[in-house]
Amino acid sequence: MARVSSKLGVTGAVIAALVLLLCALIAGAAIGETSIPFVVVVKTIANRMFGAGYPLEALDEGIVWSYRLSRAVIAACCGASLALAGAVLQSLLRNPLADPYILGISAGASTGAVAVALLGFGAGLLTMPMGALVGALAAFVLVSLLAMRAGSGSNAIILAGVAGSQMFNAITSFIVTKSATAEQARGIMFWLLGNLSGVRWPDVGLALPVTIIGLLICLWHVRALDAFAFGNQAAASLGIRVRRVQIILICTAAAMTAAMVSLVGSIGFIGLVIPHAARLIVGVRHGRLLPVTALVGAVFMILADILSRTIITGQVLPIGVITALVGAPAFAFILGQKRARP
Repeated sequence: MARVSSKLGVTGAVIAALVLLLCALIAGAAIGETSIPFVVVVKTIANRMFGAGYPLEALDEGIVWSYRLSRAVIAACCGASLALAGAVLQSLLRNPLADPYILGISAGASTGAVAVALLGFGAGLLTMPMGALVGALAAFVLVSLLAMRAGSGSNAIILAGVAGSQMFNAITSFIVTKSATAEQARGIMFWLLGNLSGVRWPDVGLALPVTIIGLLICLWHVRALDAFAFGNQAAASLGIRVRRVQIILICTAAAMTAAMVSLVGSIGFIGLVIPHAARLIVGVRHGRLLPVTALVGAVFMILADILSRTIITGQVLPIGVITALVGAPAFAFILGQKRARP
């Protein structure tokens, strides 16, 4: 009976999160400098996706479909991917503070993307997402090596991540200062703080498949992720091919992070805060945790984007500012809880 009740609770949480995601997508398309009624948003979606033929103002329909809805979908993909990456890294590293932003993966991805865009690294063979992936993997390798040299303490990887993040941020700033025009520099620095202003439907062609494939890969390895909670040796004793699974999941987390950074810049603390919030809802079993984490992350990012567009009249804040205002206090709280444990 308890198991049935638990399953019903998880199912209810997933359904509630899906409903919230749908509502958030509609709100993201309706709310902005020019408010558009929710019913117009729904009719626009019906017209564009199902050929419903509702008579609508061309301007309203264009704003909803061409600008706001694509932006909301990208925000959802970004929130889901970064939250999933955080949940996976926290499990693999057995550290509640693990997050792509804190570990320097986002900073490495930013450096890779900027190097391709401004310096032409890859001789035209590398796109910005591929450059971001190379940078993200390089950052994780560097941080891991620094952590190994620093010792086996649980905070070593976090301290190494902070150091790696600062180093890659410095490299990015150097590249921008040396190679970008003043106008390019302003645009890149705003993008680095998290910017959804330039995303359109073609970008969904990258963000949505990466998010879905990343989620499926993570769900395929839920048994291994549960086993890692008890340590690598315990996972190996259960038949988990530890090194192989670690490489697959780290590359998956890096790829999700890199794809989102290449589209919207470096957005912090989503991967830290959202997995902990999801654990409060459905517990620590990854078969339940990962879908809810993705959905909650998607909803949170859409709401953060709405807030970034409306909190100051006539201006758009970088979305990274909004997430940092939420994430920084949460980071301090989680750190305090971690130190309070015996």
